Amino acid sequence: MNIFFISLGCDKNLVDSENMLGILHENGYSITDREDTADIIIVNTCCFIHDAKEESIQAILEMARYKKIGKLKALIVTGCLAERYKDEILTEIPEVDALLGTAAFNEILHVVEQVIEGKKYSYFAKLDVLPTNKSKRILATGTHYSYLKIAEGCDKHCTYCIIPKVRGNYRSRPMEELIEEATYLGSMGIKELILVAQETTLYGVDLYDKKTLPDLLKELCKISGIEWIRILYCYPEEITPELIEVIRSEPKICNYLDIPIQHCSDRILKLMGRRTSKEDIINIVNMLRNRIPDIALRTTLISGFPTETDEEHEELLDFIENMRFDRLGVFTYSKEEDTPAALLKPQVLAKVKKQRQKQLMELQQSIAFDHSSSHIGRVFDVIIEGRIADKDGVYVARTYMDGPKVDGYIFIDSEEELMSGDIIQAKVTGANNYDLIGQIMEGSAKK
Repeated sequence: MNIFFISLGCDKNLVDSENMLGILHENGYSITDREDTADIIIVNTCCFIHDAKEESIQAILEMARYKKIGKLKALIVTGCLAERYKDEILTEIPEVDALLGTAAFNEILHVVEQVIEGKKYSYFAKLDVLPTNKSKRILATGTHYSYLKIAEGCDKHCTYCIIPKVRGNYRSRPMEELIEEATYLGSMGIKELILVAQETTLYGVDLYDKKTLPDLLKELCKISGIEWIRILYCYPEEITPELIEVIRSEPKICNYLDIPIQHCSDRILKLMGRRTSKEDIINIVNMLRNRIPDIALRTTLISGFPTETDEEHEELLDFIENMRFDRLGVFTYSKEEDTPAALLKPQVLAKVKKQRQKQLMELQQSIAFDHSSSHIGRVFDVIIEGRIADKDGVYVARTYMDGPKVDGYIFIDSEEELMSGDIIQAKVTGANNYDLIGQIMEGSAKK
């Protein structure tokens, strides 16, 4: 049996996909990279915003074609879209043979066995369940970095967000389980461990009655083979002095935080159900920069939230100009059914949302280019991503300031043979928009 797998959406969803692949592989199924030769196709979907839903639906429909033009015996849909629209999928896409909910990825083997027997099948666990997996994940990220999902679900219930309805409330994974998984990843050659959850900063509150992310980080820093630890999705109001001190004092932890703030207007933040004010955000950013002067801060914004005025958009532009985040992304507001924000009036016109997004990104572009130029002459530890195929001795790498897939790169000239995952020192010799240009430091030892 050949299985073809499509994983859509966020890195947290990717970890679920890797777990399902590991379960299937361990039980004798072959994983193919060709959909036309697949006996079973699994699409792990996303429904966070409208564009993600459209992408997921198009992927399902495209794969359904292989029941006519390929050897496909069964089509399975998993993940957030399956959880949220189970009835609609089964009614409107009859080619789908099975659905699997977000809290039940560990039941993928059972689902596959059912569809092989010709049964239509769906499996949905209660969203207070934390699925576990004893099989080894099949990593889709390559050989040198991997995501470690430390919790599932979210308790924040922001008014624009559907995640608590499709992923459930916040459930932390036990620390010993995470340490065991990270130790395995280190033994497999993973150099960079990236901590993810809907919100990493609340890790442990449900299991240990306190925020335990600092304790987890200290334990992860002890693991052999892991050289970099990166933390994503830190809600600003949950960042504590203890967490900042651990990041500052532990050399393996990258001086990099992803802090989604979404807006700066106090009125809009309140409508969003966020738990910070503009002053809070400024104070948290200043505290981080005072304690860790070289910290790289990434954030995300929403443009065109319902009722957002021109004045509030201008306030956000001024805020970004003053705060000068190192990395920043902007989503246009997506009206999601069954969320409080969808009922707010007036809704901002689509063309206005796009225009505001463009203005925010153009401003951030100039800030990012200034940041890039300011690094010329500095020496960084960099992790090698790979070689540029048509250019001898030119490698693609990342600094601690750059997370995989979402940030920039540094392009390095080196006469020395380098491998993906090598960590070496490089000097920045130039800047090209979001990216840096560098040269390996003579005598730099590989980690």
